[in-house]
Amino acid sequence: MQSQNVISPLFLLCNAVHHSKVSDEEKCTLVNQTKWQYYGTSNTGGNLTLTWKHQTLAATHVNIEVWGYQETGDSYSENSMAEWKYLYTLARETPNTGKYSFIPVPAEGSYSKWDYGILRIIPSNYFDGTDHALAWHLEEDFRNDPNAWATAKCMEWDRKEELLPNFLKEVIDCPCTLAQARADTGRFHTDYGCNIDKGSVCTYHPGAVHCVRGIQASPQYGAGQQCCYDSTGTQILTYDSTGGSTPDRGHDWGSPPFLKPPRIPGFSHWLYDVISFYYCCLWSDNCDFYMKRRPSSDCRTYRPSRAASAFGDPHFFTFDGLNFTFNGLGEYTLVESDLTSLRVQGRTQQAHFSNGTGAQGTGLSAVAMQENNSDVIEVRYSEDLHLEVLLNQRVLNFSEQTWMDLKGLFLYSTPDENITVMFSSGSGVEIRGNAGFLTLTVLLPEKFINHTRGLFGVMNGNPQDDYTFKNKTTMSVHASPQQVFEFGASWAIENGTSLFTYDTKLLLDSFFYGDKHNASFLPVFSPHEDPADPLLKEMVSHCGSDPFCRFDVLTTRNLQVGNSTRLSHQNHKLLVEHLEPVISCGWLDPPTNGRKNNTNYLLGSTINFTCNEGYELTGGSQERTCQVSGAWSGDTPQCSQVTGLLPFRYHISSLKNHYQGQGNLRIP
Repeated sequence: MQSQNVISPLFLLCNAVHHSKVSDEEKCTLVNQTKWQYYGTSNTGGNLTLTWKHQTLAATHVNIEVWGYQETGDSYSENSMAEWKYLYTLARETPNTGKYSFIPVPAEGSYSKWDYGILRIIPSNYFDGTDHALAWHLEEDFRNDPNAWATAKCMEWDRKEELLPNFLKEVIDCPCTLAQARADTGRFHTDYGCNIDKGSVCTYHPGAVHCVRGIQASPQYGAGQQCCYDSTGTQILTYDSTGGSTPDRGHDWGSPPFLKPPRIPGFSHWLYDVISFYYCCLWSDNCDFYMKRRPSSDCRTYRPSRAASAFGDPHFFTFDGLNFTFNGLGEYTLVESDLTSLRVQGRTQQAHFSNGTGAQGTGLSAVAMQENNSDVIEVRYSEDLHLEVLLNQRVLNFSEQTWMDLKGLFLYSTPDENITVMFSSGSGVEIRGNAGFLTLTVLLPEKFINHTRGLFGVMNGNPQDDYTFKNKTTMSVHASPQQVFEFGASWAIENGTSLFTYDTKLLLDSFFYGDKHNASFLPVFSPHEDPADPLLKEMVSHCGSDPFCRFDVLTTRNLQVGNSTRLSHQNHKLLVEHLEPVISCGWLDPPTNGRKNNTNYLLGSTINFTCNEGYELTGGSQERTCQVSGAWSGDTPQCSQVTGLLPFRYHISSLKNHYQGQGNLRIP
């Protein structure tokens, strides 16, 4: 499920709904959202309030309209259609103060049958309210007995679900841990309804501190995956908690072609997955019906992506863990794949000392990428060292939105200018700018095994063949720095295959008309640490034992560059650690008439079982441990009713009556 989404009518039916797609100026807020959700149920009444930025509307008075949304026709068929319908005006000619409060009453006639929609504030055509469950305007039957009303709706939804195709088999499995989920950025992205960086306000997932969503919708049904984690980083399963991870029949962000249900961004998800949660879980006590249709995946089939990185005076870490320094000057293939025609190319430029003279080192200044026939994305430093993002050779502006749905990819930019590109294959590219150099990370799912080549090597778990030249010959991993330089030079690109933009005289002269690998530039291969160097003491203080930090301080004479390299190196090591495979033995249910003491099902976890009062363990194991094989130790426990023994109070009462009848025992 997803908490409130904010919809801009500019993107109502053509782009995915995403938290960062609408500026704050266009957002309307439901004050005390929980009250809106439960209005009309027991102990929930009084005023409802919504707020907006009144400056956005060039009017002294506004109308507030109620609009309903529905999807008609047969799901997944050609006659399936999405429909918005104006229902009625909630407030007419109310002062545009940015705030409106009212006491809801059931809507008249058939309008009260609409249970999902939005409030629209006009006259602006570019200002919409927040989509939400319309509990506050539902018919009188809902207010008289909300549990019975919602139960009937839940049962109706359950019957419809029974007739729809099973989408669960094609959605991606959840990562096993929160660390994996946050690291696998090519395939998963933060769910803004439950974000640890925003205080973990997880309305729909009690007990969770963070949720992520699978970025790509499933291929056939356009379904989505959601994965939620508790404060220990353990995945929460619906088998154990109503706050568990739930897959979605309608992907929250929609999927191509977007105009057809159940692929309508945001709204299809609400109709198939959220309003049904209200029926079954929030407005009635039938959550078991909902969880039966939306069970968590338990991560047993999840395989983490592999990561490769380049940073500093470029230091490379391949997908298989080989590291080397290649500080050539030119444009090179970082990774390419015949599986999806993925190409990621890097441009290096000469580093400079503080006095402006050139250093004998280079750094990444631009990265360009494309997969199949997707849009081309380029991230580069401009000549005045500002980070630019280009879409098909045109500079993008992220001032209004930070998430973009583009051809064959999603593009995301954070306020501190970290750029993430997520391709439809699940491959991801992260780029950060610091100290005048770019730091690059490429993440590839395991389907790319044996399908990569370039400076990031052959991804196959074996670093021995990572020095594979463009002509497919290989050299030893113990090669000298000069030999590594020759290996890197072999991966220079050509103008005919270049993805880069050459829109300045410097770029044209240096890279388009010049050599793709500047053979006249010779870097420092192994900088010498001179004890008499006045920079040495500060270098040791900043870098410690990090060899890449020390290398870059010596070649650039810049402590900031060295510190940036050290942090990038640490981040890469942490990323690789988080993407280590984790063994899961799968969910274990408690025995009938018994309970368990743990909901962690990963390697090494031990679960103990106890029986309820009046029952005893008569079969199986009282304790089971998740093993390296992925199987639980022991056998399934069984609790059986105690037979032949009566409750203690019954025995005392019988003894008392017996012996008092004999006259030879006094029991008080």
